[in-house]
Amino acid sequence: MLYHGYQAHTDLMWPLRTMARLSASWFNDPYPAAFGPALEASGTARRFAAECEVFALSQVTHRRPPFGIDEVEVGGQPVAVHEEVACCTPFATLLHFCKAGIEGQPPLLIAAPMSGHFATLLRDTVRVALRDHDVYITDWHNARDVPLSAGRFGLDEYTEHLIDFMAHLGPGVNLLAICQPSVAALAAVALMAEDHHPATPRTMTLMAGPIDCRVQPTKVNELATSKPIEWFEQHLVSAVPMRFQGALRRVYPGFLQLTAFMSMNMERHVQALRQMADHLAAGERDKAEPTRRFYDEYFAVADLPAEFYLETVKQVFQDYALPRGELTFRGRPVRPQAIRRTALLTVEGERDDICSVGQTLAAHDLCAGLPATLKDHYVQPGVGHYGVFSGRRWETQIYPMLRDVVYRWR
Repeated sequence: MLYHGYQAHTDLMWPLRTMARLSASWFNDPYPAAFGPALEASGTARRFAAECEVFALSQVTHRRPPFGIDEVEVGGQPVAVHEEVACCTPFATLLHFCKAGIEGQPPLLIAAPMSGHFATLLRDTVRVALRDHDVYITDWHNARDVPLSAGRFGLDEYTEHLIDFMAHLGPGVNLLAICQPSVAALAAVALMAEDHHPATPRTMTLMAGPIDCRVQPTKVNELATSKPIEWFEQHLVSAVPMRFQGALRRVYPGFLQLTAFMSMNMERHVQALRQMADHLAAGERDKAEPTRRFYDEYFAVADLPAEFYLETVKQVFQDYALPRGELTFRGRPVRPQAIRRTALLTVEGERDDICSVGQTLAAHDLCAGLPATLKDHYVQPGVGHYGVFSGRRWETQIYPMLRDVVYRWR
């Protein structure tokens, strides 16, 4: 009933948000002549329009935003970019960002998190990496749009998708896992290395990933261990309503994940939206635009398959299966020590309140078969979780390290 209650509320709010959007357009500059110069001078119309615009923006959607990367600079010259589907399953698309006339760059597979948002949250990661790499990304589908007939999707299936996608790209691929998929990425590479798979990646970069959540637990880690897994299943998992393509599929709704993330920094979000309204009311739309773009993306949520969500909570955050040597893939033990030729780079953010410093570094001890010359670690000062893979410091300080590791071992 949880999902049905949310959907009923969304349906009831739709007329109000539609009215707010229309009102914002109507009251914005230029002012309707009927309001008169007094209302224009007071700024009341512009303030009202600003509040309406912010109210309309604060709507949870389930539509994947576009990546919108049409051009990138390569070697100082602009190059056109277009998206192409490399392969597709019911749960994911392997999306290729093709660059006209550019060949010979090392392939980079970006493993996007399945954590309540779409892969477009990594737009800045993709845009920067495109300068020097042939970029692919795991574009996960919204679980509420995946028919029940497609079967289950758990941690094993995520890992299997990574293995299959790397096999599709072939020898010489490089793997970049951001946040949550770091565990599945390490497992996939370990399995491929043990099997002497020809597509075992040359390099593996793990960024802000929960390899060992026992290290300096964050609020996210504490929440995951505060209740038994049965509580999460009973209170946070719901069936998709009949009106959607994935009807009756059990999911962890994206709107719940969004609520959890926002509650961690609610004051910051309120302040950001308030400041956006002030900029709009002052006619400073250029200053308000970055906030609008961020929340357009942030409020676009994707549901997670229940199996994947519950297995991740249980195995990664409660049982610490990977660092304890207890993680399995379809009953087969996962042995990170089998990795012997894949160069490892781990990156963490000094102020990360989701995945604390040391949790990703733990991968180095697990990969005991790798010589020290194939291991690198970096902690970026002054950034939180999102600053590791997005923003100025990602572009100017973190990315050059990733690029250098890839090109060193290509």
